[in-house]
Amino acid sequence: MPRLFTALEIPAEVASALTLHRGGLVGARWMEPADYHITLRFLGDVDRRTANDVNDFLSDVQSYPFDVTLDALGSFGGDKPRAVFARVQPSQKLTELQADLERLMRRLGLPAEGRKFVPHVTLARLRDTSPVDVADYLSMHPIIRPISFTARRIVLMSSRDSIGGGPYVVEAAYPLGPSYPNRLPRAGLQRR
Repeated sequence: MPRLFTALEIPAEVASALTLHRGGLVGARWMEPADYHITLRFLGDVDRRTANDVNDFLSDVQSYPFDVTLDALGSFGGDKPRAVFARVQPSQKLTELQADLERLMRRLGLPAEGRKFVPHVTLARLRDTSPVDVADYLSMHPIIRPISFTARRIVLMSSRDSIGGGPYVVEAAYPLGPSYPNRLPRAGLQRR
């Protein structure tokens, strides 16, 4: 079974706006815009039964669509930079949704997420990039006007073995809103 995680999708027009920040950084491996997402909860390698249980639990998530805003670029890794990202402005609805997903996954018996939730969209993975180059890049690529969109569904995504993430595949989608008109019953996850 591939590695699974839950995420919010990035609409095409937002991905297009983020691509304006690509390039100009030595050692950067830029993510494909189709792979942009906001990870909510990493699940890891799970067996088919657990994947189907996750699917069932996610079908019952009771959250409404909410606004998401990307307001700045940043990097992870400090003195050994490993990624450049677009920061997601903190919001109560996003924090509550992520906490709900964490509780659901714990009820399924998955271990607690070891990392603090820092909502972001990874734009590039870095290799052998100096912190000075990253600082210069970030100073030259500010997000002048925040980029906003409405999150309308959660997706269960998978990643295949690769260097630095991607390509990612949407395995199932869960529209937000208890009586969302397109909510359909789902069969078990299909193996790809």
